[in-house]
Amino acid sequence: MSLGGGGGGGMDQLQQQLQALEQEKEAVQEEIEGVQADKSDIDEAINALEELETNDTVKVPLGGDAYVSAELGSIEEIVVSIGGGFAAERDQEGAIDTLESKKDVLDERIAELEAEIDEIEEQTEQVEQKAQQAQQQQMQQMMQQQQQMEGGEGDEDE
Repeated sequence: MSLGGGGGGGMDQLQQQLQALEQEKEAVQEEIEGVQADKSDIDEAINALEELETNDTVKVPLGGDAYVSAELGSIEEIVVSIGGGFAAERDQEGAIDTLESKKDVLDERIAELEAEIDEIEEQTEQVEQKAQQAQQQQMQQMMQQQQQMEGGEGDEDE
């Protein structure tokens, strides 16, 4: 968005900064969506665990989008991922507590990412202000040059 004349390089640099900030904001928003999807999965697991009872029939994933029906003999031994590639056996209430803790961590991450977006938006606003100032300076310089040219033409006629 160069306006011609001498200051175009600065405007181009500001445009690039704005574009980079917009891309960064989009990446953070995508990460928020991913974290929210993980949180939604945990909510579903918590709801399922709260409703499960001994001898219920459930669909167990085998992988590759294949499932098998299985009858639960006991729901006192639930394996829950605790992070870092590790899992632990918990009772029903313990499994729900573990999942709630994971959800809390995800909520904290979402808050961090939202703060990051706020910071990016502040930076964007600052760059936009600089771009406006640079554009105004360019316009003033162009007007001064035009006035000088017009003034110079009047001197030649005398």
